[in-house]
Amino acid sequence: MIRHLPNFLTCCNLISGCLGIVFLLEGRSVPAAYFVWASCVFDFFDGFAARWLNVSSPIGRELDSLADVVSFGVLPSMVMYKLIGAHSSSEALPYIAFTIAAFSAMRLAIFNIDTTQSDSFKGLNTPANTIFITSLPLLPAHIGAWLYQDWLLVTITMVFSLLLVSRIEIFALKFKNFSWQDDTNKLRFTFLLLTGLLLILFQVSALPLVILLYIGMSLGAKALSR
Repeated sequence: MIRHLPNFLTCCNLISGCLGIVFLLEGRSVPAAYFVWASCVFDFFDGFAARWLNVSSPIGRELDSLADVVSFGVLPSMVMYKLIGAHSSSEALPYIAFTIAAFSAMRLAIFNIDTTQSDSFKGLNTPANTIFITSLPLLPAHIGAWLYQDWLLVTITMVFSLLLVSRIEIFALKFKNFSWQDDTNKLRFTFLLLTGLLLILFQVSALPLVILLYIGMSLGAKALSR
């Protein structure tokens, strides 16, 4: 039974995403964000378990992508749909949010056939994109008053959708070892330290900043390596 553990965790990821969508349909965006975080945890540990148990399989890879389309494609689209709809007088504009689902599916399909994305990502990974989108409703009211404008939310939707399928190199938080001598590990450790500080200072409101930091550090590291 232990060899089925990775697929079990992947199914937990999928179910968590489905529950998040249910909470959104009931108008509860904050619990939906909690289910996203749970999906991220399951998504991390299913791959970890597969490598640890040495039971990776093509079925597991495909199942992982199918689960991710729901948890990290449809769910963030629903969050943005609700946000735009709540702050726009247009009936059609909120549907732009589902661009996130389409580009997330495309990004996952590209990842599945691209063998060069083992140590880093090309384009923003779907969990990071989802954490950014779903944490927007958690921002304090004084920030939300400025951010929750339909044109700005649409701009965020389009920019992050394009980041998903871009060729920007984004470092992965996958440690093969914990040596400080590894330049990529230095980047990872620094990011995790700064993330911890931001979370201590701003709690859940720091999450959008954490993702922007993640993107910024990836771009900075790539520029310095040239």
